[in-house]
Amino acid sequence: MKKLALYLLASVLVSAACTGGNAGKEAAAPADTVPVMVMQIRKCSRLYTAEYQVRKIITHDDKVELKGSLFDRKFNVAVPMSERKIAIPVDAKLKAYVDFSGFSEKNVSVREGKVEITLPDPKVELTSTRVDHEGIRRHVPLIRSNFTDAEMAGYERQGREAIIKSIPQTGIIDMARAGATHALVPLLARLGFKEEDITITFRKEFTAEDMPLLLENTTIENGRQ
Repeated sequence: MKKLALYLLASVLVSAACTGGNAGKEAAAPADTVPVMVMQIRKCSRLYTAEYQVRKIITHDDKVELKGSLFDRKFNVAVPMSERKIAIPVDAKLKAYVDFSGFSEKNVSVREGKVEITLPDPKVELTSTRVDHEGIRRHVPLIRSNFTDAEMAGYERQGREAIIKSIPQTGIIDMARAGATHALVPLLARLGFKEEDITITFRKEFTAEDMPLLLENTTIENGRQ
């Protein structure tokens, strides 16, 4: 239900962004002119269509081990009561958008009264990554030293990387595309195209390996990078 509400709200906001708040007015430009269509679509500029709060718990444990050899036989023995454990909560905020500032006639195909629009690739901003220091839980036995700053920084980076890898599973990219589609269809209809003659396509499906190309403007708050 929350995702549906977010989706409906995003659709309203992006539609207003593309129309300048004049959703009820007809466009005066000729509907069969591709340059006019491109100009109208570029007015959408950058459409933010979804936002997610993500929380990851990074865990780590290790123990002291004694290694050596005795009578030509190697041994590896864990020292009793030497296991350290830590759990680090990492909170992040993700925002997705489609940027139409570079939209051009290459993104448009018009044939026999039908129009096909190829959307620019969606982008995702990791606008903040914050370690919940109060939520950190650790167990360090007396015979062990505490976790160092370098170790903590490494675990925090692991949390950030895990969040980035999980982006495709959040559905935020699909919501960015859906929001852009809901903004463009009414705009194209006002330019004279019937809704059934409008096709919105996407360049490709994105995987976890594509995330570094789609991710922008990353920030870490109250943590180390």
